[in-house]
Amino acid sequence: MHPEDLIEAHFRVTKDQKAALKRLSLNTIQDILWHFPVRYQSMAESSQAAHLVPGNTVTLFGQLTKLEAKRLWKSRRPATQGWFEDGTGRVKVMWFNQPYIAKMVPQNTPIKLSGAVSGSEKSPYITNPEIESVAADAIPEPLLNMQGGEQEAEHTLFPVYPESRGVTSKWFYHTMKRILTSGVLEELEDVIPPHVAKQYNLPRLSSALVYIHAPKDARDAEGARKRFAFEEIFVIQVAKQKERALNNTQEALPVVVDDEKIAAFIDTLPYPLTGAQARAVNEILGDFAKQHPMARLLEGDVGSGKTAVAAATSYAVVTSRPAGRSAGTLQVAYMAPTEILSSQHFQSFIEMYRELPINIALITGSGCYKFPSKLNRERPTKISRAQMLKWVANGEIAIVIGTHALIQKSVEFQNLAYVIVDEQHRFGTAQRKALAKKGEAVPHFLSMTATPIPRTLALTIYGDLDISVLDELPPNRASVETKIVSPKERELAYETVREEIEKGRQAYVICPRIEEPDPGKAMALRVKSARAEAKRLQKEVFTDYKIGLMHGKLKPKEKDEVMDKFNAGEIDVLVSTSVVEVGVNVQNATSIIIEGAERFGLSQLHQLRGRVQRSSHKAHCFLFSDAKMKESRDRLRAMADTSNGFALAEADMMLRGMGDFYGRKQWGISDLAMEALKNARLIEAARKEAQAIVAKEPELADYPALAKRAEHLAELFHDE
Repeated sequence: MHPEDLIEAHFRVTKDQKAALKRLSLNTIQDILWHFPVRYQSMAESSQAAHLVPGNTVTLFGQLTKLEAKRLWKSRRPATQGWFEDGTGRVKVMWFNQPYIAKMVPQNTPIKLSGAVSGSEKSPYITNPEIESVAADAIPEPLLNMQGGEQEAEHTLFPVYPESRGVTSKWFYHTMKRILTSGVLEELEDVIPPHVAKQYNLPRLSSALVYIHAPKDARDAEGARKRFAFEEIFVIQVAKQKERALNNTQEALPVVVDDEKIAAFIDTLPYPLTGAQARAVNEILGDFAKQHPMARLLEGDVGSGKTAVAAATSYAVVTSRPAGRSAGTLQVAYMAPTEILSSQHFQSFIEMYRELPINIALITGSGCYKFPSKLNRERPTKISRAQMLKWVANGEIAIVIGTHALIQKSVEFQNLAYVIVDEQHRFGTAQRKALAKKGEAVPHFLSMTATPIPRTLALTIYGDLDISVLDELPPNRASVETKIVSPKERELAYETVREEIEKGRQAYVICPRIEEPDPGKAMALRVKSARAEAKRLQKEVFTDYKIGLMHGKLKPKEKDEVMDKFNAGEIDVLVSTSVVEVGVNVQNATSIIIEGAERFGLSQLHQLRGRVQRSSHKAHCFLFSDAKMKESRDRLRAMADTSNGFALAEADMMLRGMGDFYGRKQWGISDLAMEALKNARLIEAARKEAQAIVAKEPELADYPALAKRAEHLAELFHDE
């Protein structure tokens, strides 16, 4: 057996198992070895129905019987009641407010049940358990030995793996036993250099794989998890430090900064820069003076003024002549993720550059615009794509704003010196190079995000970037009053919104989905849809006001029409999905209602709340929720209590874990590494060792396994 061998070369794999392994991205023996348990099940936890203790959380294997929907005798609450049975006895199970469970969960077939034991020792019962169908052979082997009451497996740790329909935890358990005893571990190369492992007391690779898949005790498992968390963070840091080193070998177009012109431009802005904005501008201008291209992240909370920083630093570029030229300017490309946001940035730049002799263009999939128009210097004019490309290529247009349409091969710049990318963090050197003409210098690069990022995540994911933080809001921004609203309190929230509309203000109503859910999916019936809610609000709640509808399925032209009407005040209440989450700026909107608030991530909620923090008017954010779970209620309370995005990010990281706040797929790293981001000392140690190794040997010639992993990781990051 070899690490690169395909799984089916050594194991008999059925068609369903093969499909399941593909869904889990498991192809080789090495892939299986890095498919780590999500947790460990103590056999003391996995109890028997006959020996339950109230207050414990248990995992049981058996079957459900006699499930029926009924109303509870005293409270008349709807519920499902029935029995769970295993080889030792039976226990009552109940689901409150979920009468449909009786028809949805399987009866008289093998299941895994997890839940909290309530009641008394004589009459225990399990409330609202989680149910999962399992194959008869999926019951953990140690539990089979316990069915007759034997307790010899009481201290055994049984690994529980991420599953997919077709492969169970038990399949992984037996497969792993064969792999671990095959001798394949000796063929694996450890990416952590011996001196680093020794310094931080980390087990070597072969030992760690045994400890994580077949631990003797919890200490073994924890030691292995710490080692693999360090390994992943370390490899990321090495990949990022290599990218930083590569960036510093590139040549940038020289930008000659005229301090007097910059100061004069800043004086024309509607509001003076905050201290944080001024510091960020100076950091960026300092980077322009270096020979290698800037690589910087501008991180600022909602409404902190990132666009003003982008405009001021862009002005420094477009007032700088290309080397050896007496005419023309250097160019700026400003890329945003959506057409709505691109159009908004275009309008913002027009306002800030209105009195200046600088051509600005917008290029998106649905059309091209140029400002100023030759016929009317107060307004932009629509032009053909061909004309736009010609003016960009000959340098006549200095600032080009757009979506990903900017990086198409047909778009060529004459002297592109500065690239700004909004909410698109992974935009590497190769992509920046693609924006410039072949053979030209690499543009300076600024990535901007309104997502508050805890320091440990920033140090890990953005190890190749310098970081500027806007940690204060402009003095003209009013605070947002955030309230959690129960179903009984809805009318009070609606009344506040009506009062705001009567003052001439506008409001958002955010729904989790576009369409009405499938009636056959009982759990989805309580999720509000934008289409249905817009009709209901017009008919029952805001009958005297104009309701608009926005969602992701609208065509770009339709979205623009809706936003234009909302901007113009022709729509009083905009009902939308989270498509307005990032960057949409309607200063007259002072109220936002978020339906099913517990269904949104905390980062999303904070971004949505930022839609009404755009002016000096007092704003209101109503979180409509009927959440029953403590975790959901705690998150919403954190939202209501905390308006600072950075404090909220740190609090949520400790409350639920980094992966839950940001979404694991967004960053492309494992759950194990996500949880390690809570450990600042581990992050600092991995970063320090990576910097030392790359500084000494950028090509990693003495560390071939590390070089291979870092290169593979860099490709994954840039492919996403």
